[in-house]
Amino acid sequence: MDGQENEQRNTGDLDTPATGGGRRWALRRRRGDVSSGRGRTLARRVGVALAVVAIALAGVVIGTFAGGRVQTDIGPFRAELTLAPALTGGTTVDIPPLGALQLNSHDGPTHLTVGLGALDQRRTEALIDDPASISRASQSAVTDVRTGVMRLGLRTAGATLLVTLLLAALVFRDTRRTAWAGGLALAVTAGSLGLAASTLRPQAIEEPRYEGLLVNAPAIVGDARKIANDYTKYAEQLQRLVGNVSQLYTTVSALPVYEPAPGTTRVLHVSDMHLNPTGWQLIRTVVAQFGIDVVIDTGDLTDWGSEPEASYVGSIGLLKKPYVYIRGNHDSGKTAAAVAQQPNAIVLNNSTTTVAGLTIAGIGDPRFTPDKETSPAGSGLTKQVADQVIGAGDQLATTIRNSPEPVNIALVHDPASAGPLSGTCPLVLAGHTHARQVSKLPQVPGRMPTQLMVEGSTGGAGLRGLEGEKPTPLSMTVLYLDKDKLLQAYDDITVGGTGQSQVSLERHVVRDPRAGAEVPVTPTPTR
Repeated sequence: MDGQENEQRNTGDLDTPATGGGRRWALRRRRGDVSSGRGRTLARRVGVALAVVAIALAGVVIGTFAGGRVQTDIGPFRAELTLAPALTGGTTVDIPPLGALQLNSHDGPTHLTVGLGALDQRRTEALIDDPASISRASQSAVTDVRTGVMRLGLRTAGATLLVTLLLAALVFRDTRRTAWAGGLALAVTAGSLGLAASTLRPQAIEEPRYEGLLVNAPAIVGDARKIANDYTKYAEQLQRLVGNVSQLYTTVSALPVYEPAPGTTRVLHVSDMHLNPTGWQLIRTVVAQFGIDVVIDTGDLTDWGSEPEASYVGSIGLLKKPYVYIRGNHDSGKTAAAVAQQPNAIVLNNSTTTVAGLTIAGIGDPRFTPDKETSPAGSGLTKQVADQVIGAGDQLATTIRNSPEPVNIALVHDPASAGPLSGTCPLVLAGHTHARQVSKLPQVPGRMPTQLMVEGSTGGAGLRGLEGEKPTPLSMTVLYLDKDKLLQAYDDITVGGTGQSQVSLERHVVRDPRAGAEVPVTPTPTR
């Protein structure tokens, strides 16, 4: 029985007649099946490994784009830091809409983009109120960037890990393979960030490549290091400078004796701030010390008229006094709109207003030439420019003649616009030239004399004032108008430019307000 059962099992196993040839054939078939199974297993493992790698890389890319960004504060700016996969590394500093700086900051498959947003008004005002904090802010900016980059790295690693685990779980539905994919993604992300950190070149910031309008900005390109050094020196002496301004009245004893009569209106004339935050501190101090009734600004608050610059005008509301403004050739429509949003501001554009008992007419500059290198119309008083600016004066003169109330003060940005205003009002205020000048317009027979007062730069011409050998002083003028709204006296206030902290106040008394100040007659451009 046992022998028969064994014979039957052998016969069943071989599945062939019990012969010697049949046994050899069966053995070869069994070996082939084993070899084929091993091949299929190897191919399947390789396929799984490649799938794990693909899922991990896809998770890294998607996770980096989805989560590789953080919002952070860098000094007074609100900035966004963004990481993206790249072959060559590097850093881009976006300053919209002026352009960008390209820095060869590091190697590796990651590219960092730093997008500077608008100035935070609260922190900006804190810097202005405490000039010593400017130097502290410049030192803390490095810490701000380092902290932001570390947060960005951790956030990116977490995002890539999470995305990879989700993708792997959906594709494999296997815990072990999902874990392998997540570990590989984390290793790739950490390795990429580590390579960038190990190849970091801090000196790259000294050799940026400029793009966009920044290429044509002489205030930033070429003299950037000199400007930075000068402004640091300026910031160090700013506290002493402001202290001197607050004591301006101590110099009055050395000036001609002058007591404003009852009913006097005090006007502060400022112009050409060009984004210098120092100017606001000086304006606030003078407004408080001199009891100013109304502030008049004859334009060029900004440099490029861009949207981020519009936040600079937020300090107007802090003055708590009427602020009458006309647009300069560096101010855009967005700048004027931002000024108009301030609760105490009045924007004139070939229009009139009555404030503090004064009827004021004004018109914005007809040009918008933020970059004089690429805008020929802004580079000199050509025939084209003369037609534009004189035409603006003609328009304003017509508006003044049609005004139901006599106009006391007319405002233009460029003094070249003032000629047609002779005889229409007693006083014309202008700016643009960054140099103070007081003169009379050629008198029109049978009409009142008109005095032209051109203000210097209340912002020291901004960064442009730091380029030359001699710094541009900060200047403003306090006007005293009597009960008949005629100029009876004016104080020229001048603050030394960069690196200088002296403050001077020069008082001028107008002996005959109806005839105007005893100053020369200066012809204005004609067509």
